[in-house]
Amino acid sequence: MKIKVNYLPVIMLSLGFLFLNSCNSNKETLSLEFEKYTLDNGLDVILHQDTSDPIVALAIQYHVGSNREKPGKTGFAHLFEHMMFQESENVGQDQFFKKIQEAGGTLNGGTGYDGTVYFEVVPKNAAEMVLWMESDRMGYMINTVTRGAFANQQDVVLNEKRQVVDNNPFGHNNYVIHKNLFPEGHPYNWQIIGEMEDLFNATVEDVKAFHQEFYLPNNATLVVAGDFEPAVIKEQIQKYFGEIPSGEKVTDMDPVPVTLEKTKRLYHEDDFAKTPLLTMVWPTVEQYHPDAYALDFLARIIGNGKKAPLYKVLVKEKKLTSRVSTYNYAMELAGRFTISVPANAGTSLAEVEKAVFEAFDRFEEEGITETDLEKIKAGLETDFYNGISSVLGKSFQLAQYNEYAGDPGFITQDIENIKAVTIEDVQRVYDTYIRKKPFVLTSFVPEGQMDLSAENCEKAVIVEESAENVFKVAEVDEEEEEIKKTPSSFDRSVEPEPGPDPVLTAPEVWKSSLPNNIKVLGIEHNELPLSQFTIHIRGGHLLDPVEKSGVASLLTTMMMEGTAHKTPEELEEAIDLLGASISVYAGLESITINANCLSRNLEKTTALVQEILLEPRWDPEEFEIAKMKTINNLKRNAANPNYLAYIAFNNLTLGEGSLLATPTSGTVETVESITLDDLKSYYQHNISPNIATLMIVGDVDKAETENTFRGLAEAWEPVDVSFPEFNVPAENPESKIYVVDFPGAKQSVIQIGNRYNPEDHFDHYAATVANYKLGGAFNGVLNIILREEKGFTYGARSGFSLNNTYGTFTASSSVRSDATLESVEIFRDEMARYREGISEEDLEFTKNALLKSNAREYETLWALQGILQQINSYDLPEDFIAREQEILRSMTLEDHKALCQKYIDPQKMFYVVVGDAASQIEPLKKAGFGKPELITVY
Repeated sequence: MKIKVNYLPVIMLSLGFLFLNSCNSNKETLSLEFEKYTLDNGLDVILHQDTSDPIVALAIQYHVGSNREKPGKTGFAHLFEHMMFQESENVGQDQFFKKIQEAGGTLNGGTGYDGTVYFEVVPKNAAEMVLWMESDRMGYMINTVTRGAFANQQDVVLNEKRQVVDNNPFGHNNYVIHKNLFPEGHPYNWQIIGEMEDLFNATVEDVKAFHQEFYLPNNATLVVAGDFEPAVIKEQIQKYFGEIPSGEKVTDMDPVPVTLEKTKRLYHEDDFAKTPLLTMVWPTVEQYHPDAYALDFLARIIGNGKKAPLYKVLVKEKKLTSRVSTYNYAMELAGRFTISVPANAGTSLAEVEKAVFEAFDRFEEEGITETDLEKIKAGLETDFYNGISSVLGKSFQLAQYNEYAGDPGFITQDIENIKAVTIEDVQRVYDTYIRKKPFVLTSFVPEGQMDLSAENCEKAVIVEESAENVFKVAEVDEEEEEIKKTPSSFDRSVEPEPGPDPVLTAPEVWKSSLPNNIKVLGIEHNELPLSQFTIHIRGGHLLDPVEKSGVASLLTTMMMEGTAHKTPEELEEAIDLLGASISVYAGLESITINANCLSRNLEKTTALVQEILLEPRWDPEEFEIAKMKTINNLKRNAANPNYLAYIAFNNLTLGEGSLLATPTSGTVETVESITLDDLKSYYQHNISPNIATLMIVGDVDKAETENTFRGLAEAWEPVDVSFPEFNVPAENPESKIYVVDFPGAKQSVIQIGNRYNPEDHFDHYAATVANYKLGGAFNGVLNIILREEKGFTYGARSGFSLNNTYGTFTASSSVRSDATLESVEIFRDEMARYREGISEEDLEFTKNALLKSNAREYETLWALQGILQQINSYDLPEDFIAREQEILRSMTLEDHKALCQKYIDPQKMFYVVVGDAASQIEPLKKAGFGKPELITVY
């Protein structure tokens, strides 16, 4: 089937869906080609051929999410997603990740309220292997589910819940909302990840029954997108999937919208929160309902951007918060319209609620304009192109339209539905679903600060673990069972032979220069009518005065708050009407301006960037808002155990109080001391073209780039910039454990490491290769032991990082609190064992995984931009990728061991543990590093 559509106004309605848009008369035509057919067993197959890069993406969308579960058996869809990566009859334990990575690919899966998706992206010569593996876990997997394997993944998912929900500020907010918005028994009454008790009590029999009912070819869509021969891929799909039997028909669920008879108001004292959060949620309609489109417009108009009434009242006028989030989430069965306000520290949520209704009054008074609608639509053409810049993005789009709209070509109807939205529609849905209608309100406040709660709230019912008494699945002592093979028409145990490795052509990098010594690097990539550029200015946080750390960060925030000729609202509108995105941020060593736009709008986007860069507004009111936002974000970070581990580690390795150890955004104390004059001084002395590089990729050539940016370069006056020298502390002579107290934590965040000093970029690359099998991949030693064997964590990683000032090695994980000591010992022992050498097989795995993955490295504008950034940041030759590949190919076991001996020494590392000190300090004494030291970072 071939669909040709003009770019017309459409909107993003739910995560993963991509749409087309154009709001000007210069309409281009996109040819979106796909072929759909259905196997005899009911499996829908969609093929999209794209020969731009030698890769193939495969996505399987199963029409089963948490909405198919039953009360008392929640979390099964997500838990089963984990089981699908373990083993099947013909693909051994933990081989899914290993085989895909060794082929140079990547893979993952995800579960939502309405569905579960699995995907892989591989070099095209591995496409048949992926079809073999995916078919094996669709039709030949359930016999391999044993009590032991299941118990392990129960522990993994329990730890995921602790990490994502229980150990985070506001982690239970969504749970409280859904319990009160959707009635008992409604498919959205529970969370995707499920209840702790349900996960703990799940059985193998439960899982097998779930698989038998829903993991069927007639309840799934298979999409293959990329560089393949259609006749060959069809034959392979028939071979591997065609004989899998269909099951009983899985009937699509009908929408189950809800209404509220009265407003429900709930509060929760959050152990982990440092600031309060107000959330208000109204029930709305399901996806593709005519009103869902207008509700999405409403959310954007009322809450997104500087013209939005909620922003004007809550942020700009009353200064109750630094941001407001509004969105309409239209799911398969029902929808919810959400306003979320993370209030400033010490702010009364009662005042926040009053301000929300004041903003509603403002909206009703001011109404909606055609420009409001045009702004929303303008960016979506760009969004669409960015979304389909990868074959994986295309496969997701086709699969989800097919499963939830019944047609991969539903995009045409989707466009018509959006075209029909009018100002009157937006006003009507506001009156129908929001104005004076009942809602669910949640008031989350820091523990002991009930005076900040909204009024007339009841205590929310939340079941929580304690740090001392966590759910722990009992170890299963079972004999190894012989897996019963399911009959097949051919020998499925034979893995398909890969074809020849695809021939790769590295992108051609062109170089140029502009007036005032601006360096230019570019890569032409004209698959899509997009351009993306970065202006990289050396300096960044390194040029901050240490006593006013955060100046560069605040400056970049202010650069987006209007110009000398445009108010913040006018600047935002000018960017939105182009469908462009522009951002400015400060890093450790640079200030960066990023822009992404349609190529036809490159000149106008560049003009806006020139105005932002060279004509700052210096608005005192906007400065106070930006400063308030930074301070409140820093206060919220104090409730994030991962952030605390990061700060503690930096203090230990780089010297507490030093500029290098201080976050780029500063500290509460340093930011409070910063004035607008400090920003002006930094700008006048440090923003100069002679330390800037322009990097551009996309549908633009060298001559057009030089012509477009010449005016900016000529108008930008240079200054002499002085760069300080930094002395970093000596490396840690012997290991020690440092504990940051996080009372009541259900998990401990472990961060281990030290600084390291590679000889140059290529030595750093070699070290990165050496680490790969330790902790650089899912199949790394640390993750396999801590997650797959022990079930202590959701994930464990290690790696080297490098900038122009210093480098670090870190190994980290978030583990179940009662497994803290054993996890630290595993890190210590496995690093010691790893530095003694790896096997030839492991080295070969590393080489294959990294060499073959280059087929995926040149696909998107972001990937190409990354190549230019490496060349610029580390002054690399244009052929640096070829040199890296030679280092990889020539690496021997002796080379690998020497690198590990040089850079990984667990006896000379800082061991940081952020967790419940009362229960952890005493056991950690047994780790062999002396008495742990209790430290603070604020």
